[in-house]
Amino acid sequence: MIDITTEALLKILLATDGTKYSEAAADMVAKLRLDNEDSVRVVSVVDMAVPLAVDIYGGYLPDTTELEKTARESAAKVVEDAMARLTAKLQPDGVTIDGDVLYGSPDSRIVETAEDIHADMIVIGSHGYKRWERLLLGSVSNSVVHHAHCSVMVVRTDAAE
Repeated sequence: MIDITTEALLKILLATDGTKYSEAAADMVAKLRLDNEDSVRVVSVVDMAVPLAVDIYGGYLPDTTELEKTARESAAKVVEDAMARLTAKLQPDGVTIDGDVLYGSPDSRIVETAEDIHADMIVIGSHGYKRWERLLLGSVSNSVVHHAHCSVMVVRTDAAE
């Protein structure tokens, strides 16, 4: 167990995308020594900024309503699952656990939410991208580390996984 000793209540923001990397981050939060005054906010971010190929001559704009609905439902399920995982391990300790689905750029929304709730720490999983993957796909955890106002714990999984 990791022992974080504080006199004030501890507010943790757990960012999850439902992957095994996020599950590792949730498991790490469960290992922290939290008191009944502490709280964990679980968030998942829906990023609908997907580049769409639009024929400029035909003027076709695809209807993304169904895609957005599916993304919202999926994110809500991810938050619900992470909250259930934490509740099973932390609820006997009386830790407050809540969740929210956010919309926008994941790194920006995670940092903004941490500021809004005055989080003491952000916990996020790392996909462990190598240099070229990170260049092409970006790294949410890297951006959060560099822009957050509070401490950030980036949780990595075992390389064998």
